[in-house]
Amino acid sequence: MTKTIDFFFDLSSPWTCLAFHNIQPILEETGAKAVWRPFLVGGVHNAVNQAYPESRSNNINSPKWRQLFQSLVDWAAYSDVPMNFPGPHFPLRSVHAMRFCCILENNQPDLAKFAEACFDAYFTHQKNLDDPAVLVQIANDVGLDGEAMRAKSQEQETKDHLRRNTDEAIERGAFGSPSIFVPTDDGERLYFGNDQLPLVEWALKK
Repeated sequence: MTKTIDFFFDLSSPWTCLAFHNIQPILEETGAKAVWRPFLVGGVHNAVNQAYPESRSNNINSPKWRQLFQSLVDWAAYSDVPMNFPGPHFPLRSVHAMRFCCILENNQPDLAKFAEACFDAYFTHQKNLDDPAVLVQIANDVGLDGEAMRAKSQEQETKDHLRRNTDEAIERGAFGSPSIFVPTDDGERLYFGNDQLPLVEWALKK
């Protein structure tokens, strides 16, 4: 039986960018399916993990954060994912981008190609994903109607969609991005971040 995982993501996270790329061969090898679930990681932090953004801003030069950044650089090289981070638009206010993603959630192939293009735009080319005009151009470049998406992103239905996804992730135990939920015999298991992808693969093969 094909296993289906829920991959909750926010485009602002470098670890999510890496996990998005690195989970692809795992899905191919295991035959599992990913459902890409846009959410707002800032909303998650505000609800359950307020210490994280504060610790990041106050301790960016601490040994822990220097090691985390070096790990990010190494993972990007190991994964062959070009990453020019942090860029001039860090930290990113991602609400506009994640609303664009919510519009596409019911069309998973389009969401995947749009998300991949956004990751590349932000982490490789340092584009500002908080600028709706940039999002429109990215959507157009992958064959979508960017102007229609811009208009729909301002509708209350789209805003509510993003809020529902965020609330659902919190209720299921999420505390950051990416939050990956793998089905198990007794429910589901949450795995967080790029580093835990070997455990995702292990759980899928059990």
